[in-house]
Amino acid sequence: MCVENTPPPSGRLTRRGVLAGAAALAGTSAVLAQAGSPAAASGGAPEAARGGTGRGGAGRGGAGRGGAGRGGDLVVEGGTLLDPATGEVTEDAVVVITGGVVRAAGSRARLGNRVPSGVPVLRAHGRWVLPGLVDAHIHLNTAAEARDAVRKGATSARSGSTNFFQDIAVRELARQVPEQAPRLRAAGVFVTPDLGDTLLADPELAPLARLRDGVRSPEALRRVVEVNLARGADTVKTRVNERAGLPEQDPLTQVYDHEQLSAIVAAARRGGKGVLCHSYSEKGCHDAVTAGIRSLEHGAFVGERTLHEMRRRGTYFTPTLTAIAGLADSPDPVLAERGRTYLPVLKRAVLAAHELGVPLAAGTDSSGGAVDPVGGEVVLMHAAGLPALDALRTATTGAAQLLGLGSTVGRLARGHAGDVLVVDGDPLADPGVLTRPAHVVRAGFQVQAA
Repeated sequence: MCVENTPPPSGRLTRRGVLAGAAALAGTSAVLAQAGSPAAASGGAPEAARGGTGRGGAGRGGAGRGGAGRGGDLVVEGGTLLDPATGEVTEDAVVVITGGVVRAAGSRARLGNRVPSGVPVLRAHGRWVLPGLVDAHIHLNTAAEARDAVRKGATSARSGSTNFFQDIAVRELARQVPEQAPRLRAAGVFVTPDLGDTLLADPELAPLARLRDGVRSPEALRRVVEVNLARGADTVKTRVNERAGLPEQDPLTQVYDHEQLSAIVAAARRGGKGVLCHSYSEKGCHDAVTAGIRSLEHGAFVGERTLHEMRRRGTYFTPTLTAIAGLADSPDPVLAERGRTYLPVLKRAVLAAHELGVPLAAGTDSSGGAVDPVGGEVVLMHAAGLPALDALRTATTGAAQLLGLGSTVGRLARGHAGDVLVVDGDPLADPGVLTRPAHVVRAGFQVQAA
């Protein structure tokens, strides 16, 4: 939970080689080379400033693919279409995807002759069709994990940080070969007091090894944020409390105070980025929110005063119920007891947040090689008391807004990304169907579901 240790890169690192090293760690170099990607040769990120919706570029050949990052052509027909934004349900629906983008979606009768011929067809008769899901907190360290996330329904995601900038390489993989990885907002490396081997992620971090007390001073905090932004991070990840997933740590112990968190937020804002903050205690949650973070992660003991402040500021809550529930199954008795104690408290916090109007986002906090289906987080949101449609929105329209992708992700409407989930039942009657998709489509390409 919240970044497992990954072996550092070997050999000499140069500033130009950082992205190439991250790609090697993530296992994306070979994939990009097979795709004929210019980025594989240059280590660059030609679409870094774009939203990664799969609308342009040059890349490997194949049916429906033009240049790198261009999506596929596909017609999904015959299913029951659900729009999470409105709750509207359309029987015998057709979704037309061209170049990875939805060109039309609606009933067969309404679309008429707008359905192109000679395009691959995915028949969804007897099934429900909805947009691909968003995992707003996941740790993707390898290409295999990225593929697994897509196969389990997460077609877009936000990284919860990696040890050596692997998420930035995974983001490039998603732009070049979209069916191999979720559309990703990368967080780079964790802003935390003890960087450990992450000091080897970039030569610019090496001077921090001299600090006796770790990354705590305003200058050190700014340095880590600035290195992240220089490497192309889309967001910044930090913590206010220790970890719940390590039995030797106390998740209610605070590691950064309000002033330190404010320094992190200010440095991120200078680069136009927001901050997601690992948190558990009420005081830690309140300090983080009032320091100006964009989203509160975990937050088991967040209190009513902080929830009111979050609503006022528009701060998102990503509770990662999946990760906390997973602790209860741990063979370690300390972690198992922690999970059993924290989960009901967190569920109450989620329901209170929803009732107050705090925006919620689904995140699994998957890490260490195991990827949990984000549909399971929707199930837990529903179990916490959210109506099924509102629970679904935490992994579609709501999470898309948090990621800054509200105009392209979370719906199957004209101009949105051609990311589709086909499931064997009504997710409003049984959200559990989201955990076992029958078909996944990423940018117009069919992906073998897990």
